[in-house]
Amino acid sequence: MAQRMGRLRKELQQLTHSPPAGITCWPEGDDLTLFTAVIMGEENTVYAGGMFRLEIEVPDRYPFLPPKVRFVTKVYHPNIDDAGRICLDVLKVAPAGSWRPIHNLASVLTSIRLLLGSPNPHDPLMTDIAEEYQFKNAQFESTAREWTEKYAKNPDLPSALHQEPSGKKRSLQPEDEEERKSEHSRGSAEEEKSNNKKQKQ
Repeated sequence: MAQRMGRLRKELQQLTHSPPAGITCWPEGDDLTLFTAVIMGEENTVYAGGMFRLEIEVPDRYPFLPPKVRFVTKVYHPNIDDAGRICLDVLKVAPAGSWRPIHNLASVLTSIRLLLGSPNPHDPLMTDIAEEYQFKNAQFESTAREWTEKYAKNPDLPSALHQEPSGKKRSLQPEDEEERKSEHSRGSAEEEKSNNKKQKQ
C-alpha cells in the first residue's frame, strides 16, 4: 500500500506540473483512489472544442492492475459505450490487453485522447456506430459533432452525463442545482415581461 501511495503521489506531481497536452487530472480525496480527468477534444477532429470528463478508479493492486476509467461526459464514439466504458488495450492486462506496470495515469489518459480523435472501428464497443464510422462517415461526423456541441461544451449539466454502469441516476450536484434555478428564474422573468406587454395592449 505504501509503495502504491508513493507512486501515485509522484504521478500526481507529474500531472500537476507537466500534464500531457490537452489533459488535466486531479484526485477526489487524500487516499488517491478516485481521480477526475478532463480531456480536450483535439483540433481538426469532430470532438474539437469539447471538454470530456472522465472518472478514474485506482485499484489496490495498482500498478500491477490497470486503473478503471470511464467517460462521464456523453460521447458518440465506436469504442465508448452508453455507460462511458472504453475499449482500449492499455486498460486491460495481458494476454487480452497491453497494460504493464511501466504505464501510468498520464500515459493512459494520453492513449484515451488519441483514441478519442482516432477511433478504432475494428475493435468496437458500439458496433452500430463502428459501421456508421466506416460506411456512412459523413453521418457519423455530423452526429459526433452534434453530441460534442450539446454535451461536451456543457459538461456540468445532468443531461450531458452518462448513466452509471449500474443504471443508478446521478444526483444533482450544486452546479446543476444553480443551473436549474437560473433557468427557472429566466423563465419567470420572461413570463412576467410577456404579461406586462399584454396589459399595456
